[in-house]
Amino acid sequence: MFKSSNLSKNEIVEKSLGDMEEHLNVREWDVRQKLALTCRILFMMGHDSGLAGQITARGKEPGTWYTQRLGLGFNEIRASNLLLVNDDLEVIEGDGMPNPANRFHSWLYNKREDINCIIHTHAFNSSTLSMLGVPLIISHMDVCPLYDDCAFLEKWPGIPVGNEEGKIISEALGSKKTILLAHHGQLSTGESIEETCNLAILLERAAKMQLKAMSSGVIKEIDEGLASEAKSWIARPVRHKAAFEYYCRRFIEEHADCIK
Repeated sequence: MFKSSNLSKNEIVEKSLGDMEEHLNVREWDVRQKLALTCRILFMMGHDSGLAGQITARGKEPGTWYTQRLGLGFNEIRASNLLLVNDDLEVIEGDGMPNPANRFHSWLYNKREDINCIIHTHAFNSSTLSMLGVPLIISHMDVCPLYDDCAFLEKWPGIPVGNEEGKIISEALGSKKTILLAHHGQLSTGESIEETCNLAILLERAAKMQLKAMSSGVIKEIDEGLASEAKSWIARPVRHKAAFEYYCRRFIEEHADCIK
């Protein structure tokens, strides 16, 4: 028998995690570059909806964050045309104005110190699912990073430009990282830009899978323990960075201008 044939699953997992930390080397981008890359990645992954949606990341100073300029699509964002704003949406650096709907981001950043990035998009599948009045169902290994981590706002509060919407959305998100917003779209958060980007991609994929599965039959639940195991295995900082780097390699040739 081969020498590792008697190792337990836990032993193999621990060794693999150590190997990942050693061998999954990724390029380091600054915050502006990562945010611009995220905009381009999500554009290419089907999150585009004209000028709708906001992608933000905390700045160095408390109460500040980067976002795109209103009037530009995700495919037009560059590191150099991002805005730095404060919690009142006043521009500190850059030209132009932020999307007024960014206001609810201030509520999330102020309520959750663990959130360093927010992605809100009207991606086709998550927006379609949001019209049915049902929560996101996690029933496949690939999307288990979202298991027990996707809230559901059942009632649409209207356009998110007021403080009321900020309160409603931040309360509905609670301690979770993602949320499906009824009649609206998806929102993902994370401790890093890489994590948030990956969760947004996974949420849209999960919504697409759910719509397809619902059209064919009844979705079966997965075992809670196994789902948690898969979440722990996939949703790790080193893997989020590696996945983000893969998306960067996949799209950077066509969108090299975004890091300038």
